[in-house]
Amino acid sequence: MVNRDHLSEKAQKDLDLVNSAIGGDQLAYGQLMDRYRESIYFMMLKMVKNTDDADDLTIEAFGKAFNRLEQYSPNYAFSTWLFKIASNNCIDFIRKKRIKVTSMDTGIKTTDGETIFIDTKSATRDPEETLEHKQKVMHMRDLVSKLKPRYRILVEKRYFEELSYEEISEELNLPLGTVKAQLFRARDFLSNMIEKTKDSI
Repeated sequence: MVNRDHLSEKAQKDLDLVNSAIGGDQLAYGQLMDRYRESIYFMMLKMVKNTDDADDLTIEAFGKAFNRLEQYSPNYAFSTWLFKIASNNCIDFIRKKRIKVTSMDTGIKTTDGETIFIDTKSATRDPEETLEHKQKVMHMRDLVSKLKPRYRILVEKRYFEELSYEEISEELNLPLGTVKAQLFRARDFLSNMIEKTKDSI
């Protein structure tokens, strides 16, 4: 039995929501996002100084936290644990972005150990690159079409139609927290599918 006496009333409520989420309650995920989305977003914005990046990093933070919910220990407040995940993820993002910006000439090492060099001379693609790009887009659309309808629609609205989270929420008449929670899950499913089919891309 967890000793909750050291937790504030707010932290105890968080713990109840965490336990509900682990138990499969989808609404609990949305409630946890609603409680902390704004504060996480502003922390991310302060770190990266870019609203789009801050938005994506906020979703990623919740995604990572929700995937590790069972690792959360009530020895400290859920908010403390969540903010730690968010800040660590943001620091990783800043480091990677810095490497991408400064390594144009030296190349970037992939996880497979290969070094990719970026040609900065031309922003336009040659015919072969154009075909390759089209094939990748078609492959991505094919993967998206295999998602469950509720996830597929959200991904299409966000990444193909480039709607904001708020616009999607309004158009589909869904709570903003639900849109963001389901989008991070859709992205998780997609990344797993991409990993399994990467040899065909």
